[in-house]
Amino acid sequence: MVLDAQPLENSALMKKVLILSDGRPGHLNQSIAFAKYLNAAYDIVPVKFRSKWAKGVSFVLDKMHFYTDLLHTSSLIPDVTYDGVVSAGSDTYYLNKFLSRKLHAKSITMMLPKGYRYDFDLIFAQSHDAPPIKENIVQLPANFAYIEPKGIYRAVKPSIGIVIGGSNRYFTLTAEKLKEQLDLIVRHYQGYEIAVTTSPRTPKEIERLVKSYRFDYVVIFSENPVNPIADFLEQCSDVFITADSTSMISEAVSWGSANVEVLPLESPGENKFTRFAAFLEKEGYLHSFDGTFKQCNRKIDFLRYIPKEVL
Repeated sequence: MVLDAQPLENSALMKKVLILSDGRPGHLNQSIAFAKYLNAAYDIVPVKFRSKWAKGVSFVLDKMHFYTDLLHTSSLIPDVTYDGVVSAGSDTYYLNKFLSRKLHAKSITMMLPKGYRYDFDLIFAQSHDAPPIKENIVQLPANFAYIEPKGIYRAVKPSIGIVIGGSNRYFTLTAEKLKEQLDLIVRHYQGYEIAVTTSPRTPKEIERLVKSYRFDYVVIFSENPVNPIADFLEQCSDVFITADSTSMISEAVSWGSANVEVLPLESPGENKFTRFAAFLEKEGYLHSFDGTFKQCNRKIDFLRYIPKEVL
């Protein structure tokens, strides 16, 4: 099916949205968070380009205002009415435009859709991506996050939480650096309950390091794939998070009352992650751990960033 670009009609309250998922939790969770802030029902549909060639073609067709669903693998779209199509991630943006037109719904992205025309109805863009000033672009200090404690972890005395990620193309998480940081934390918080969780990216070497400590509560994600981060934010006075994940940091600076400390990792230079953390530190949402401990528990209210005409 092929659609030409069409002007979209303004709609009022969003009661049901279609979420397009590229399979990356950090992207999908932003879209789900948006729906939950709206108290809107939602369906999730996985999407994927047929090939890298198809993705390349989508950039060209978008510039031509020409939309088709032939570039993606087929997905069953529920036969219901939607008020909006919501997505994050480069595999979703072109199909978002196609489906929003087909369904006569608003097109909404939770990140800056780089490479595509910025003519979505609403774009949420993180400040560290330096988005242009446009009426349909809302700048955010962090990724959209909606926190719901799960009761996985329950503190029995004053506690702190430590969230450990892993290396990515911008950072290297080494056992030597992390051990230095953990030793300082353990020494400073004597008498506290210390709760630790790793993530899907945490390497085996780091898992072994974590196991070498006598922490009060430990989740090794590769052995027990649960996520107690929301519980840490609810119950811990301080939460330490490695600098590799904007998603985890966004959760920490948007809910609860915990002080947030970001554990710096090895990096060859400035990147979007360091700019992200630097901006949040400047605004008082977190402290970049340097061996000292600081009270930083200012929280982001994402609800106030949603335009009134959408609520």
